[in-house]
Amino acid sequence: MTFQAEKALIRAHCAALKGASPQTIAERLSQHCHPDVLWRGMHPFHEQIGPEAVAKAFWQPFLRAMSRVQRREDIFFAGKNTVGPGVWVVSMGHLMGLFDAPFLGIPPTGKIAMLRYAEFNRVEHGKIIETAFFCDLIHLMHQAGLRPLPPQTGAHLVQPGPATHDGLLYGPTDPSEGTETLALINRMIGDIAANSTAKDVSKPRDATPQEELSRCWHEDMIWWGPDGIGATYTIDRYIDQHQRPFRTQLKDRQFNGHIARLAEGDYGGFFGWPNLTLTPTGGYMGLPANGQSTADMRVVDIYRRDGEKLAENWIFIDILHFLNMQGLDILGRMASLPQSSAQI
Repeated sequence: MTFQAEKALIRAHCAALKGASPQTIAERLSQHCHPDVLWRGMHPFHEQIGPEAVAKAFWQPFLRAMSRVQRREDIFFAGKNTVGPGVWVVSMGHLMGLFDAPFLGIPPTGKIAMLRYAEFNRVEHGKIIETAFFCDLIHLMHQAGLRPLPPQTGAHLVQPGPATHDGLLYGPTDPSEGTETLALINRMIGDIAANSTAKDVSKPRDATPQEELSRCWHEDMIWWGPDGIGATYTIDRYIDQHQRPFRTQLKDRQFNGHIARLAEGDYGGFFGWPNLTLTPTGGYMGLPANGQSTADMRVVDIYRRDGEKLAENWIFIDILHFLNMQGLDILGRMASLPQSSAQI
Protein backbone atom coordinates (compact mmCIF):
# COMPACT_ATOMS: atom_id res chain seq x y z
CA MET A 1 0.00 0.00 0.00
CA THR A 2 1.25 3.49 -0.84
CA PHE A 3 -1.47 5.37 1.09
CA GLN A 4 -1.64 7.97 -1.66
CA ALA A 5 -5.42 8.41 -1.40
CA GLU A 6 -5.20 9.03 2.34
CA LYS A 7 -2.30 11.45 1.91
CA ALA A 8 -4.17 13.34 -0.80
CA LEU A 9 -7.17 13.72 1.49
CA ILE A 10 -5.10 15.18 4.33
CA ARG A 11 -3.29 17.55 1.98
CA ALA A 12 -6.65 18.72 0.65
CA HIS A 13 -7.86 19.12 4.24
CA CYS A 14 -4.85 21.28 5.15
CA ALA A 15 -5.33 23.33 1.99
CA ALA A 16 -8.99 23.90 2.90
CA LEU A 17 -8.01 25.23 6.32
CA LYS A 18 -5.57 27.73 4.83
CA GLY A 19 -7.01 31.21 5.05
CA ALA A 20 -10.01 30.11 7.12
CA SER A 21 -11.52 32.61 9.54
CA PRO A 22 -13.30 32.00 12.85
CA GLN A 23 -16.55 32.29 10.91
CA THR A 24 -15.63 29.79 8.18
CA ILE A 25 -13.45 27.24 9.99
CA ALA A 26 -16.28 24.87 10.96
CA GLU A 27 -17.45 24.62 7.36
CA ARG A 28 -13.86 24.08 6.17
CA LEU A 29 -13.39 21.28 8.70
CA SER A 30 -16.62 19.61 7.60
CA GLN A 31 -15.40 19.29 4.02
CA HIS A 32 -13.08 16.39 4.88
CA CYS A 33 -14.04 15.35 8.42
CA HIS A 34 -16.76 12.87 9.23
CA PRO A 35 -19.74 14.50 11.00
CA ASP A 36 -18.87 12.46 14.09
CA VAL A 37 -15.09 12.82 13.89
CA LEU A 38 -13.39 12.09 17.22
CA TRP A 39 -10.84 14.85 17.88
CA ARG A 40 -8.37 14.57 20.74
CA GLY A 41 -6.61 17.75 21.80
CA MET A 42 -4.28 18.65 24.61
CA HIS A 43 -5.46 20.43 27.76
CA PRO A 44 -7.67 22.49 27.81
CA PHE A 45 -9.26 21.19 24.60
CA HIS A 46 -9.50 17.44 25.36
CA GLU A 47 -11.97 15.29 23.37
CA GLN A 48 -14.45 16.81 20.93
CA ILE A 49 -16.99 15.19 18.59
CA GLY A 50 -17.79 16.73 15.20
CA PRO A 51 -16.41 19.67 13.21
CA GLU A 52 -18.52 22.29 15.00
CA ALA A 53 -17.22 21.23 18.41
CA VAL A 54 -13.62 21.10 17.15
CA ALA A 55 -13.93 24.58 15.68
CA LYS A 56 -15.41 25.98 18.89
CA ALA A 57 -12.85 24.33 21.19
CA PHE A 58 -9.61 25.09 19.34
CA TRP A 59 -9.72 26.66 15.90
CA GLN A 60 -12.00 29.64 16.52
CA PRO A 61 -10.08 30.89 19.59
CA PHE A 62 -6.78 30.24 17.81
CA LEU A 63 -7.80 32.10 14.65
CA ARG A 64 -9.13 35.04 16.68
CA ALA A 65 -5.70 35.32 18.29
CA MET A 66 -3.48 34.54 15.30
CA SER A 67 -3.72 36.29 11.95
CA ARG A 68 -2.19 35.21 8.62
CA VAL A 69 -1.73 31.63 9.84
CA GLN A 70 0.58 29.33 7.86
CA ARG A 71 1.10 25.60 8.34
CA ARG A 72 4.87 25.14 8.08
CA GLU A 73 5.13 21.39 7.74
CA ASP A 74 8.40 19.55 8.37
CA ILE A 75 7.29 15.90 8.47
CA PHE A 76 4.48 14.14 6.62
CA PHE A 77 4.01 10.38 6.33
CA ALA A 78 1.32 7.71 6.41
CA GLY A 79 0.97 4.06 7.27
CA LYS A 80 -1.16 1.23 8.53
CA ASN A 81 -1.66 1.29 12.26
CA THR A 82 0.17 -1.67 13.83
CA VAL A 83 -1.50 -1.48 17.27
CA GLY A 84 -5.08 -0.70 16.27
CA PRO A 85 -7.37 -0.14 13.31
CA GLY A 86 -6.99 1.98 10.24
CA VAL A 87 -4.60 4.02 8.14
CA TRP A 88 -3.22 7.16 9.74
CA VAL A 89 -1.53 10.21 8.22
CA VAL A 90 0.93 12.19 10.34
CA SER A 91 1.81 15.87 9.95
CA MET A 92 4.29 17.74 12.14
CA GLY A 93 5.70 21.25 12.11
CA HIS A 94 4.59 24.70 13.27
CA LEU A 95 1.48 26.81 12.88
CA MET A 96 2.93 30.27 12.34
CA GLY A 97 0.97 33.48 12.62
CA LEU A 98 0.97 37.02 13.94
CA PHE A 99 0.04 36.86 17.61
CA ASP A 100 -2.41 39.78 17.69
CA ALA A 101 -4.95 38.90 20.40
CA PRO A 102 -4.95 36.86 23.63
CA PHE A 103 -5.12 33.07 23.33
CA LEU A 104 -6.12 31.05 26.40
CA GLY A 105 -5.07 34.06 28.44
CA ILE A 106 -1.61 34.15 26.87
CA PRO A 107 -0.94 37.83 26.07
CA PRO A 108 -0.34 38.74 22.42
CA THR A 109 3.04 39.95 21.21
CA GLY A 110 2.13 41.51 17.86
CA LYS A 111 4.99 39.45 16.45
CA ILE A 112 5.51 36.13 14.72
CA ALA A 113 4.56 33.17 16.93
CA MET A 114 5.29 29.52 16.18
CA LEU A 115 2.99 26.89 17.69
CA ARG A 116 4.63 23.48 17.49
CA TYR A 117 2.14 20.82 16.49
CA ALA A 118 1.87 17.14 15.65
CA GLU A 119 -1.34 15.82 14.10
CA PHE A 120 -2.42 12.22 13.53
CA ASN A 121 -5.45 11.72 11.25
CA ARG A 122 -7.19 8.40 10.70
CA VAL A 123 -8.81 8.19 7.27
CA GLU A 124 -11.62 5.83 6.32
CA HIS A 125 -13.94 5.86 3.29
CA GLY A 126 -12.63 9.23 2.16
CA LYS A 127 -13.18 11.04 5.46
CA ILE A 128 -11.17 11.89 8.56
CA ILE A 129 -12.84 9.91 11.31
CA GLU A 130 -10.31 10.39 14.10
CA THR A 131 -7.71 13.05 14.92
CA ALA A 132 -5.09 13.59 17.61
CA PHE A 133 -3.80 17.16 17.71
CA PHE A 134 -0.87 17.87 20.01
CA CYS A 135 0.64 21.35 20.38
CA ASP A 136 3.20 22.94 22.68
CA LEU A 137 1.30 25.64 24.56
CA ILE A 138 4.08 26.16 27.11
CA HIS A 139 6.40 26.94 24.20
CA LEU A 140 3.90 29.55 23.04
CA MET A 141 3.83 31.05 26.55
CA HIS A 142 7.60 31.21 26.47
CA GLN A 143 7.47 33.19 23.22
CA ALA A 144 5.11 35.65 24.93
CA GLY A 145 7.63 36.26 27.70
CA LEU A 146 5.97 34.05 30.31
CA ARG A 147 7.88 31.58 32.49
CA PRO A 148 5.26 29.12 33.75
CA LEU A 149 7.79 26.55 35.00
CA PRO A 150 11.26 26.53 36.60
CA PRO A 151 14.25 26.49 34.22
CA GLN A 152 14.23 23.34 32.10
CA THR A 153 17.07 20.84 31.88
CA GLY A 154 17.28 21.01 28.08
CA ALA A 155 17.30 23.91 25.64
CA HIS A 156 14.39 26.18 24.69
CA LEU A 157 14.14 26.39 20.90
CA VAL A 158 11.86 26.93 17.94
CA GLN A 159 12.56 23.43 16.77
CA PRO A 160 13.68 22.64 13.24
CA GLY A 161 12.60 19.74 11.08
CA PRO A 162 14.85 16.85 10.07
CA ALA A 163 18.54 17.52 9.50
CA THR A 164 18.18 15.71 6.17
CA HIS A 165 15.28 17.93 4.98
CA ASP A 166 13.51 14.87 3.56
CA GLY A 167 10.61 14.49 5.96
CA LEU A 168 7.76 15.32 3.58
CA LEU A 169 6.80 11.93 2.14
CA TYR A 170 4.09 13.14 -0.19
CA GLY A 171 4.78 10.44 -2.79
CA PRO A 172 5.04 6.65 -2.52
CA THR A 173 7.96 5.07 -0.70
CA ASP A 174 9.66 1.67 -0.53
CA PRO A 175 7.54 -0.37 1.95
CA SER A 176 10.62 -2.21 3.19
CA GLU A 177 12.08 1.04 4.54
CA GLY A 178 9.02 1.70 6.68
CA THR A 179 9.11 -1.89 7.94
CA GLU A 180 12.72 -1.41 9.02
CA THR A 181 11.92 1.87 10.76
CA LEU A 182 8.99 0.35 12.63
CA ALA A 183 11.07 -2.65 13.72
CA LEU A 184 13.74 -0.33 15.11
CA ILE A 185 11.14 1.74 17.01
CA ASN A 186 9.69 -1.45 18.47
CA ARG A 187 13.14 -2.63 19.60
CA MET A 188 13.72 0.74 21.24
CA ILE A 189 10.37 0.51 23.06
CA GLY A 190 11.36 -2.95 24.28
CA ASP A 191 14.62 -1.59 25.67
CA ILE A 192 12.73 1.09 27.59
CA ALA A 193 10.33 -1.47 29.05
CA ALA A 194 13.20 -3.66 30.23
CA ASN A 195 15.35 -0.91 31.70
CA SER A 196 13.11 1.85 33.02
CA THR A 197 12.29 0.29 36.40
CA ALA A 198 14.10 -2.12 38.65
CA LYS A 199 10.89 -4.12 39.06
CA ASP A 200 10.88 -5.12 35.41
CA VAL A 201 12.79 -8.39 35.15
CA SER A 202 11.69 -9.41 31.67
CA LYS A 203 15.39 -9.35 30.76
CA PRO A 204 18.58 -8.31 32.56
CA ARG A 205 19.20 -4.59 32.96
CA ASP A 206 22.07 -3.10 30.99
CA ALA A 207 25.20 -2.13 32.88
CA THR A 208 24.77 1.52 31.94
CA PRO A 209 22.15 3.72 30.29
CA GLN A 210 24.73 4.44 27.58
CA GLU A 211 24.82 0.77 26.64
CA GLU A 212 21.05 0.58 26.55
CA LEU A 213 20.69 3.61 24.29
CA SER A 214 23.57 2.83 21.96
CA ARG A 215 21.78 -0.27 20.66
CA CYS A 216 19.10 1.80 18.89
CA TRP A 217 20.38 5.39 18.88
CA HIS A 218 23.23 7.20 17.17
CA GLU A 219 25.77 8.72 19.53
CA ASP A 220 24.83 12.21 18.26
CA MET A 221 21.09 11.65 18.62
CA ILE A 222 18.87 14.73 18.96
CA TRP A 223 15.89 14.61 21.33
CA TRP A 224 13.57 17.49 20.49
CA GLY A 225 11.66 17.59 23.77
CA PRO A 226 8.69 19.81 24.69
CA ASP A 227 9.06 23.12 26.46
CA GLY A 228 9.29 22.46 30.18
CA ILE A 229 11.92 19.79 29.50
CA GLY A 230 13.67 21.06 26.40
CA ALA A 231 15.81 19.69 23.60
CA THR A 232 19.03 17.77 24.15
CA TYR A 233 21.85 16.47 21.96
CA THR A 234 24.03 13.30 22.19
CA ILE A 235 23.37 10.19 24.25
CA ASP A 236 25.27 11.48 27.28
CA ARG A 237 23.44 14.81 27.44
CA TYR A 238 20.10 13.06 26.84
CA ILE A 239 20.76 10.89 29.87
CA ASP A 240 21.71 13.87 32.02
CA GLN A 241 19.02 16.24 30.82
CA HIS A 242 16.03 13.96 30.39
CA GLN A 243 16.35 10.23 31.03
CA ARG A 244 17.83 10.37 34.54
CA PRO A 245 15.32 12.95 35.86
CA PHE A 246 12.47 11.01 34.26
CA ARG A 247 13.52 7.68 35.74
CA THR A 248 14.50 8.93 39.20
CA GLN A 249 11.83 11.57 39.87
CA LEU A 250 8.80 9.62 38.62
CA LYS A 251 7.88 6.19 39.99
CA ASP A 252 5.26 3.46 39.51
CA ARG A 253 5.38 3.87 35.75
CA GLN A 254 2.42 2.18 34.05
CA PHE A 255 2.41 1.86 30.27
CA ASN A 256 -1.14 2.18 28.93
CA GLY A 257 -0.38 1.39 25.29
CA HIS A 258 -0.62 3.38 22.08
CA ILE A 259 -3.64 4.24 19.98
CA ALA A 260 -1.61 4.48 16.78
CA ARG A 261 1.93 3.38 15.87
CA LEU A 262 3.11 3.49 12.26
CA ALA A 263 6.06 4.18 10.00
CA GLU A 264 6.87 5.04 6.40
CA GLY A 265 10.31 5.42 4.87
CA ASP A 266 12.77 6.66 7.49
CA TYR A 267 10.01 8.17 9.65
CA GLY A 268 7.69 6.70 12.24
CA GLY A 269 5.84 7.55 15.39
CA PHE A 270 3.06 6.92 17.85
CA PHE A 271 0.70 8.52 20.32
CA GLY A 272 -1.26 7.33 23.35
CA TRP A 273 -4.21 8.65 25.33
CA PRO A 274 -2.62 8.45 27.82
CA ASN A 275 0.63 6.61 27.13
CA LEU A 276 1.77 6.55 30.75
CA THR A 277 0.50 6.87 34.30
CA LEU A 278 3.15 7.84 36.86
CA THR A 279 3.68 9.06 40.40
CA PRO A 280 5.80 12.23 40.73
CA THR A 281 8.16 12.00 43.72
CA GLY A 282 9.48 15.56 43.60
CA GLY A 283 11.99 17.40 41.45
CA TYR A 284 10.65 16.55 38.00
CA MET A 285 10.59 19.72 35.86
CA GLY A 286 11.83 21.54 38.96
CA LEU A 287 8.55 21.02 40.83
CA PRO A 288 8.08 19.56 44.32
CA ALA A 289 5.99 16.53 45.16
CA ASN A 290 2.49 17.70 46.06
CA GLY A 291 0.83 14.70 47.64
CA GLN A 292 -1.07 13.66 44.52
CA SER A 293 -0.73 9.94 43.84
CA THR A 294 -0.64 9.59 40.03
CA ALA A 295 -0.88 11.61 36.85
CA ASP A 296 -1.24 10.77 33.15
CA MET A 297 1.11 11.61 30.31
CA ARG A 298 -0.34 11.94 26.82
CA VAL A 299 2.65 11.73 24.50
CA VAL A 300 3.58 11.88 20.81
CA ASP A 301 6.93 10.57 19.60
CA ILE A 302 8.07 11.02 15.99
CA TYR A 303 11.37 9.50 14.84
CA ARG A 304 13.85 9.71 11.99
CA ARG A 305 15.91 6.61 11.28
CA ASP A 306 19.40 6.97 9.82
CA GLY A 307 20.61 3.57 8.65
CA GLU A 308 20.36 1.05 11.46
CA LYS A 309 19.79 3.53 14.28
CA LEU A 310 17.52 6.39 15.29
CA ALA A 311 18.94 9.88 14.76
CA GLU A 312 16.20 12.35 15.74
CA ASN A 313 13.11 12.27 17.95
CA TRP A 314 10.42 14.96 18.25
CA ILE A 315 8.32 14.74 21.41
CA PHE A 316 5.04 16.34 22.45
CA ILE A 317 3.73 15.87 25.99
CA ASP A 318 0.48 17.24 27.35
CA ILE A 319 2.32 18.81 30.27
CA LEU A 320 -0.57 21.11 31.16
CA HIS A 321 -2.82 18.07 31.64
CA PHE A 322 -0.09 16.20 33.56
CA LEU A 323 0.27 19.14 35.96
CA ASN A 324 -3.46 19.81 36.16
CA MET A 325 -4.00 16.26 37.43
CA GLN A 326 -1.56 17.14 40.22
CA GLY A 327 -3.52 20.25 41.18
CA LEU A 328 -1.38 22.78 39.31
CA ASP A 329 -3.55 24.75 36.86
CA ILE A 330 -1.03 26.73 34.79
CA LEU A 331 -3.64 28.37 32.57
CA GLY A 332 -5.82 29.27 35.55
CA ARG A 333 -2.90 30.86 37.39
CA MET A 334 -1.95 32.80 34.29
CA ALA A 335 -5.48 34.14 33.83
CA SER A 336 -5.43 35.50 37.38
CA LEU A 337 -2.29 37.57 36.81
CA PRO A 338 -2.04 41.07 35.32
CA GLN A 339 -1.31 40.91 31.60
CA SER A 340 1.98 42.71 32.21
CA SER A 341 3.33 39.95 34.44
CA ALA A 342 6.07 37.85 32.86
CA GLN A 343 6.34 35.23 35.61
CA ILE A 344 3.88 32.55 36.63
